[in-house]
Amino acid sequence: MSPAQDHPPAVPPTGRAGATADQAPRALTTDPVATGDAPQVVVVDEAVLTLDLSAPTEALALPDTLVPADQGALIDRLISSYPPKVARKRRRHFQVNEPGAPAPIGANERTVPGIITQRGCCYAGCKGVVLGPITDIVHIVHGPIGCSYYAWMTRRNQARPPEGVANYLQYAFSTDLTEDEIIFGGEKKLAAAIREAHALFHPKAIAVFSTCPVGLIGDDVHAVSRQLRKELGINIFGFSCEGYKGVSQSAGHHIANNGLFTHVVGTEEPDAEPDPTRFRINVLGEYNIGGDAFEIERILERCGIDLVATFSGNTNYGDIARSHTADLNVVMCHRSINYLAEMMETRYGIPWTKVNFIGAEATAKSLRKIARYFGDQALIARVETVIGEELEAIAAERAEIRSRCEGKLAMLYVGGSRAHHYQELFRDIGMPTISAGYEFAHRDDYEGREVIPSIKVDADSRNIEELDVVADPLAYHPRRSPEQLDALARSGLQTRDYVGMMREMAPSALVVDDISHHEMEVLIREYSPAVVCSGIKDKYVIEKMGVPCKQLHNYDYGGPYAGFVGARNFYREIDRLVSANVWKYVTPPWAGESLGAFASGAA
Repeated sequence: MSPAQDHPPAVPPTGRAGATADQAPRALTTDPVATGDAPQVVVVDEAVLTLDLSAPTEALALPDTLVPADQGALIDRLISSYPPKVARKRRRHFQVNEPGAPAPIGANERTVPGIITQRGCCYAGCKGVVLGPITDIVHIVHGPIGCSYYAWMTRRNQARPPEGVANYLQYAFSTDLTEDEIIFGGEKKLAAAIREAHALFHPKAIAVFSTCPVGLIGDDVHAVSRQLRKELGINIFGFSCEGYKGVSQSAGHHIANNGLFTHVVGTEEPDAEPDPTRFRINVLGEYNIGGDAFEIERILERCGIDLVATFSGNTNYGDIARSHTADLNVVMCHRSINYLAEMMETRYGIPWTKVNFIGAEATAKSLRKIARYFGDQALIARVETVIGEELEAIAAERAEIRSRCEGKLAMLYVGGSRAHHYQELFRDIGMPTISAGYEFAHRDDYEGREVIPSIKVDADSRNIEELDVVADPLAYHPRRSPEQLDALARSGLQTRDYVGMMREMAPSALVVDDISHHEMEVLIREYSPAVVCSGIKDKYVIEKMGVPCKQLHNYDYGGPYAGFVGARNFYREIDRLVSANVWKYVTPPWAGESLGAFASGAA
C-alpha cells in the first residue's frame, strides 16, 4: 500500500494489559529499506502503542466446579504416604497459587532419593541442552559411551547451517572410558581423541565434557584442553559438568553459560562494521527443538529485525563468537541462560529483556517488546503489520479448535520455562491450567526475579563457579543509558526482569516443584485433566492412566510450536489428542479404589 492511499489497514490491539479500543489511532509508515517491501502506512490504535508490556498476562480463570474446595487438604493427601521427614521436605514444594503475591516455594533443592523424579543431571544440562545444538563445534564426551549416547540428538535440535559451515550434530564423539581408564586415568585417551577428531574434521573448536566417573578419578579436562589448544592451534575448552554436581541439570546450564562466555563470546569480530541503522538482537535460551528457531527466524526477518546469534539452536561457533555486537538480548528460557544475559550486559553493555515466542498472543507481545526497545516508528509499524497478518492467518482455525477445547483442563510439569511458556498456547484455545511446575527451576522462575536477594545460597549452588565479570575496557558500549532504560520501564518495558510463572497462573491453581510419579498420579486422578504436558520419563506412565500426554522435552515427532505457525501446529495437536476416543478404553490403575486410600497408599 502506498502512502497516498486513503484507507490504510487498521491493526487491532491484541495485548491484554491496559488496552482500550476507544483511544485515538496513530498512522505509522513502514521502512522499505529494512524489509525490502514497498513502504506502507499502518494505522495503529494508541492502545497498542501504550500497552504495559511488562505486566503479567492474566490467566484463564479456573471453573469453580473443577477446583477442590480445599487445595491444602489435597496437598496433605499427596504427601501422606511419605515418611514424616520426606513429607515435611516435600510440603515446601507445593503452593496454592496467589498471583498477586506468590508465596515462597521450595525449589532447586536436592531430590529425595528413590522418589522417581523427572530431573536430569548436570552433564545433561551442559552438553545436552546448552552446548549440544551448536553445529560446528566437535563435542567430545569424556566418559562411558552411555553418557555420550544419552546426550546425542535426544532433544531433536535441528539446524540449517549456512554454506561453508560444518554440521557435526549427526556425530556422537566419546572417549568411551572403560575399566582400565577408570583405574589408571583417562587423560591420555582424551588427548588422543582430541587429536583424532581434529585430524578427521578440522573443526573451528572442540568442547570437552566431563561425566561422573571423570570427576571421581580426577582427570583434568581443562589441562588437557589447554595443552591441545597450543598444539593444534584451535579453540579447545573443557567443562567440569560431572553429572552429580548441583541438584539437577540447572547446574549444567550455569557451567555452560560460564564456559561459553569465557571461551567463545567476543572472540571474533564481524567482517564489516555493523550497520547502526539495523535492529540487531540475540535470542538466548532457544534450542530449536523440532524447528522452533526456524519459525522465530522467519518472523524476525519479516519484521526487519537482524538476528546475530541464537543461544544455541540453529547456530554456529562464529555466530556466538560475534554475539557481543548485538544491541539487545532477548531471553526465552530464563533458567538456562539468564547468567549469560547478565554477564553480557556487564561486560559489553547489552541490555536484556524476557520474551516468549510460545503462543500467538505471547509472540505478538514479544515482538512489540523488541520494537518498543528500539523505539523506531517504522519498525513499530512493520511489527504491527506482521502481527495483524499472522494472527489473521490462524484466526479461523484457532476459533474452530477453541470451540472444541474451551474449558478443558491442562497440567504441565516440564523444564525450567516450558511449563510457563506453554500455558500461553493453552490460553489461546481456552484451556485453563489447573496445575503446573518445573523440574529444575529456582525460586525466581516461579516467583519472579525480585526474590533473588532473599534466596539462600546452599552448598550445592556454591559448587558452581560465579565469574567475576567487569566491563571490557575496549568492547564495553552501553546500548542504552540508565535514563533511557528508566524511560523504557515507565513506558511499560522492563529490562533485566522476569515476573515468573506464578504471577501468570490462575488463583487457586496448584504449583508443584520437582513432582514425583506418585504425586502426578494422585493429581491426575483428582483433576481429570484433558491433557498433561511432561517429559519422556512420564509420557507412557501418564497415558496408561487414560490421559493423553504431550511430550515437551523434544516434541516426539512434532513441531515447531513457536511463533504463529507453531501455535497453529500446537492447536491442531492438542485438538487431536483431547478429542480422541481411545483414552476412554484405558483402565487407570486406581479403578475401583477410593481416592483417599489411593492417595495414602493404603489400598
